Amino acid sequence: MARGVAVKSSAKKKGVAFVIDCSKPVDDEIMEIATLEKFLQERIKVGGKPGALGDSVSITKEKGKITVTADSNFSKRYITSLLSFITFKYNIRDWLRVVASNKDRNMYELRYFNIEDDSASDE
Repeated sequence: MARGVAVKSSAKKKGVAFVIDCSKPVDDEIMEIATLEKFLQERIKVGGKPGALGDSVSITKEKGKITVTADSNFSKRYITSLLSFITFKYNIRDWLRVVASNKDRNMYELRYFNIEDDSASDE
């Protein structure tokens, strides 16, 4: 038996994928999906440097959804804070909120607030 020989692991690193569904605001022309994609590419930090995605993070868009795939551990809180910041930056925070899907915790949706008329509730 040889001692001190490292055994190679055949297991690959598990990546994480987050799906951001912003189809409703895009359909209503409140925001553009290309703007959100560009914002995420510029703001996501890899190795402490924003915008340096390299091969570890990829961002793809399809119709009303954006998928962020990362090789390493990537926190859900980081994605939600970036999405909350973009709603604040473009002054749409009063109408939209970031909600995690009940079925899959790696899927986020930009939803409208449910605002009822005060006059209807007074009657």
